[in-house]
Amino acid sequence: MEPQEFVETVRDENATPLSRLGSSKALYADTEGEMDEESVLQSTADRAHYAAETFDEWADEAEGDVADLFADAAATERDHADAAADEGDEYEPGEAPAVQEHLRTVDGTAERLGAFVGWALAASNNADQVVGFFVGQASPRTASTFRAFGDDYDGYVERASDLLASAEGDWDAALEAAGEAVEADYDDYFETLESLGVNPKPVC
Repeated sequence: MEPQEFVETVRDENATPLSRLGSSKALYADTEGEMDEESVLQSTADRAHYAAETFDEWADEAEGDVADLFADAAATERDHADAAADEGDEYEPGEAPAVQEHLRTVDGTAERLGAFVGWALAASNNADQVVGFFVGQASPRTASTFRAFGDDYDGYVERASDLLASAEGDWDAALEAAGEAVEADYDDYFETLESLGVNPKPVC
């Protein structure tokens, strides 16, 4: 399997959850219905903060280019968390997102690279919603701060899929892990919206 084919397959096999994680309802779920600037900044910082912790751990347990990828991702996610925190009031980490709890159960190089791709695809959709929120709030400077996040996630996807190819990784295991990562994020989205009395299925 080629790297681009792998990414396209992950997208195709997870089209519905990825689409819904790219809807405005995903941000509503992340903020548990608050949808004010501080709540959006808090949820954005939490996603990045806990991602950095996960990928720091993965980097310590990996070798070579894979370790470099996870270390770079951890550093970038710390920058993302700092950027979100700098836009709001004093930041104190909240609860870890469900997808990070899931990622911390993943073992194996191919599995972690695949899960990383699944996480990054969902995270990119989330970043787009954050940008859209601040555009809607007439906060173009803040929107610009988060617009660059999407480029980082695209870079993660490319590097991870290239590493799978160069290492002749287990594509089937990586595909399964990618889907499970997306599903962990989606399940939390679904359950949170249901708890708030909102129908999770229609895409906004």
